[in-house]
Amino acid sequence: MTASIVVRTMSRAELDLAVDWAADEGWNPGLADAAAFHAADPTGFLIALRDQVPVACISVVRYGAAFGFLGFYIAPPAARGQGCGIQVWRAGMAYLAGRNIGLDGVPAQQDNYRKSGFSLAYRNVRFEGAPPAPERRPPGVSLVDAASVPFDRLSAFDHRFFAAPRDTFLSLWTSLPGHRARLALHDGEIVGLGVARPCRRGTKIGPLYAADPLIAAALAGDLCIGIGDGPVIMDVPEINPAAVALAQSFGLTPAFETARMYTGSPPAIDVHGLFGITTFELG
Repeated sequence: MTASIVVRTMSRAELDLAVDWAADEGWNPGLADAAAFHAADPTGFLIALRDQVPVACISVVRYGAAFGFLGFYIAPPAARGQGCGIQVWRAGMAYLAGRNIGLDGVPAQQDNYRKSGFSLAYRNVRFEGAPPAPERRPPGVSLVDAASVPFDRLSAFDHRFFAAPRDTFLSLWTSLPGHRARLALHDGEIVGLGVARPCRRGTKIGPLYAADPLIAAALAGDLCIGIGDGPVIMDVPEINPAAVALAQSFGLTPAFETARMYTGSPPAIDVHGLFGITTFELG
C-alpha cells in the first residue's frame, strides 16, 4: 500500500487543503491562517500523495538556525492505517534534523512522540466562552495599534516569548485582513501584545503577552470589542498559573488540551508573561 506514496513540498493551494483537514479535525483554524503560515517557511509544509491523491500532511517550520516547530500532522480518516502518516512524519523530521523541535500534540499521542525523541514540557489548554467585557487599563498604560510602533521593537518583544525570531510570520500575523493587533505601552515601552483573528467559529486571541495579569486582561478585553458572533478562544499555557486564572476569570471554560513537547530542552522564554500562545500549529 505504501510503494506509490510520494512526499513533497506543498504548493500554496495544497496548504489550503491542509487547513480544511485541520477544520475537519475540529481545530478551528483562522480564516487567513494559510497566508501567514506559508510565509513563515514556504518549504516547511509537506504533503504525501498516493497515486497523486493527497493522503497526509505535516508542517515542519524552521525558525532561525536551531529551532523548528511541527504541526498539521494529519491523515484524513480514509487514509489512516495505511502507512501514509509515518512517511510524511519521517520526511518532516528529516527536514528539521539537528534542531530543537517543538510540537503541540494531543495527549493520547504523547507515547508515540516520546518514541521519536520528544519530552513533555507542559500542557496548553484551550479555553473558550463568551467574549470578556473591556477592562479598565492599569494606570499609565495605553493601548495602541501594533502598526504604530516600529516593527523591530515589536519583533524584539515577541522574541521574549518565542524560541526564535519570526519576522516574516509576525509581520503578516499582525496585519492580515481581519486580524487586530494591539500593544500595551507604559512610558513608551512595550509591556503587552495581543492579536485577535477571526476563525471558522468565533475569534481566537493569540499571542497574548503581558507584563502582568492586569495588562493582559486590559488587552484581551480591548481585542474583544466588536468581534461579532461566536465564542472567544484562548490557548493558555498551563505553566503560567496567572494565565489560567485570567481565562477562568473571564468565564471561559476548557475545551481540550495539548501536550507541548520538545526534542531538546524547553526554550528559555518569559513564561510568566505568556498568557496565550500564538497557534497550536506553528507555536
